[in-house]
Amino acid sequence: MTGAQRIAVAGATGLIGSQVVELARAAGHEVVPLSRATGVDLTVPGSVGDRLEGVDAVIDTTRSPLMDQAAAVDFFTRVAADLGAAAHAAGVRRTVVLSIVGVDRSQDYPWYVATLAHERATREHAPGPRVLRATQFHEFPGQVLDRGRHGDTAQVMQMPTQPVASREVARLLVELATDGTDGDVEVAGPRREELVDLVRQLVELRGERVRIEPVPASPSMMAGSVLPGPDALVRGVDWETWARAAAASGRL
Repeated sequence: MTGAQRIAVAGATGLIGSQVVELARAAGHEVVPLSRATGVDLTVPGSVGDRLEGVDAVIDTTRSPLMDQAAAVDFFTRVAADLGAAAHAAGVRRTVVLSIVGVDRSQDYPWYVATLAHERATREHAPGPRVLRATQFHEFPGQVLDRGRHGDTAQVMQMPTQPVASREVARLLVELATDGTDGDVEVAGPRREELVDLVRQLVELRGERVRIEPVPASPSMMAGSVLPGPDALVRGVDWETWARAAAASGRL
């Protein structure tokens, strides 16, 4: 299906969802944002109501607010089931869900167990399911720094990564929801990096005094399970280019 479409965005106020909303509207699509800010609590059965009437595609960028494996699995599976039921009832043709590159190879990491459960629940419950697996976003080193920081020290996982601009992920989600093609897709940025190195560069660009303490990631991730495969799309700029631009504009 081509032309302007009606697209529902679950998780519409998050890092990716908010950019999906912006880009979809800029492309001429009508957007139905689904978030607590618009009166939709996706953890409550039936909360979607009739908002999916006339919707052509659903883009699911939801993220569990809890990192605990059991809680995150419960969140993702309940959201996917309720969203899928509402989409089927409304006659929605396509569902695109955001996931992570290598999630099936990284089941020794709790968050990835939950993310794979999200994929599987979407495939089971949603109409026309399609999965976009992305590598870590350029914002990831900052998130890792914030989570691992204790005073002037921060623990950072030792692992390779090939980060991608979140803007490119959002753009691709809109493409996959509206281009009329089928099949899952992987996307990555252009350069392989080491996460510890990126966090150290981030600290330097911010002008902060934080000692980075490398700690082992899960065995699979240390072995490169989250790196993209040979058929992955490569989109956007490398992390350093993004970070320097963000620092210059005061957004880092």
